[in-house]
Amino acid sequence: MDAIGRILERLGLTVLLIGGAGMLMAVFLGTGDVIGTQGFGQPIAGTRELTESTMVLIVFGALAYAQIRRAHIRVELLYTRLSARGRTAMDVVADIAALLFFGLMCWQAVGEAQYSYEIGEVTDGLIEFPLVPARFILVAGTAIMIVRLTFDLITDIGHFVRRDDVESGSEPIIPDISFPDIDNNK
Repeated sequence: MDAIGRILERLGLTVLLIGGAGMLMAVFLGTGDVIGTQGFGQPIAGTRELTESTMVLIVFGALAYAQIRRAHIRVELLYTRLSARGRTAMDVVADIAALLFFGLMCWQAVGEAQYSYEIGEVTDGLIEFPLVPARFILVAGTAIMIVRLTFDLITDIGHFVRRDDVESGSEPIIPDISFPDIDNNK
């Protein structure tokens, strides 16, 4: 089970880094487009189309990695007041709900990707940029998320059945932010 977790973490990190590279490219392209348009009256052709396509990569690149780190947003009003077993039970429910959601999303994304491939779908605009890669990235991102959620569900059920008092790995990540004492300067 640990080997699967490590493989999923490496895969998630790889997709996250590719998404980060896509975001960096979109930032530089957008900046160049604004400077070109406002400063020289010459926009960069295809900026909008390329940025639209990289959004899928950016979002779904980070989604699975956030699940690996259990860093998704949650309402902790009740969660933090429960025992470890209660939190694990809530994690199981959340895993099942997320599996249903991403399962439906993946199912629809596969159909959209197939259709996009069949018709050779491209963007509207100055440059016809193919949308097929973005459609298949959506399928891959949701598939990775489903595999990770399945792994987490099995782990959480194991913790719940064994009645582990240890946290299920879902403790919220709270950054350690410390500020220098202002009174030290006196």
